[in-house]
Amino acid sequence: MMQFETVIYKKEKNMAIISFNRPKVLNAQNRQLVLDFLAALKTAEADPEIRVVIVKGEGRAFCSGDDLSEAHSIDSMEDGFRIIETLQDTTRAIMGMPKPVIAAIHGYALGAGCEWAMNCDIRIAAEGTKFGFPEARVGATVTNAGTKLLPLAVGLARAKEMVFTTEFIDAAQAEQWGLINRVVAAEDLEQVVLEMAKKIAQNSALSIALSKKALNQGVYLGLEETLAQETRDIALVFQSLEAAHRAKTVLAATKKPTGKEK
Repeated sequence: MMQFETVIYKKEKNMAIISFNRPKVLNAQNRQLVLDFLAALKTAEADPEIRVVIVKGEGRAFCSGDDLSEAHSIDSMEDGFRIIETLQDTTRAIMGMPKPVIAAIHGYALGAGCEWAMNCDIRIAAEGTKFGFPEARVGATVTNAGTKLLPLAVGLARAKEMVFTTEFIDAAQAEQWGLINRVVAAEDLEQVVLEMAKKIAQNSALSIALSKKALNQGVYLGLEETLAQETRDIALVFQSLEAAHRAKTVLAATKKPTGKEK
């Protein structure tokens, strides 16, 4: 286990578990949390043994949004841009990482917390979790590609409703709207996420990496660009030794006895 100031990094076999660790303030995002989270993400990406990354929060929440105590401590516009760009780098790290990232969400996922959850490839939430974007209430705006990812998940009209009204929705509604993959009982959250991570980790890392990139890009590409990308990807995986080995393993497992074997 690796302990940052505001983040816990734990490695379990081929999985990395990154936990926000500011429980007294419901894991509110401050500058140190951003830096630690970014460092943890880079650690997971650089480790060749890691196949899946899980992001979660310690205590009673996933992440409750910005720590407002730091909101007015920016010295200049240049300082502000630098701080925000570092925050945006966390989104680049999550979405650009070839490894799948699963968000295990409970309590609150607000503002940056909801945005970080959307950055993840799969989102599983405990019953009763609250999601929302309180930025307009405190004179801020949405970051972490939320203005792109939220409309893709829930539709443009619902995205505007959430951002403009700043009202929260619960996990059941978030699932209905498509913001999250599924809702589970709070006591089952960790087990469900671990089981999904293990299932993903069993598959081809190269196939998963190429598929993640293609899916993230495919929603913005034209048909011919998409087909060209798929052709390049399948040609690449067919050249790998892993693909040949996996194909033989699957064929062997599915081969039916003919009655002539001795």
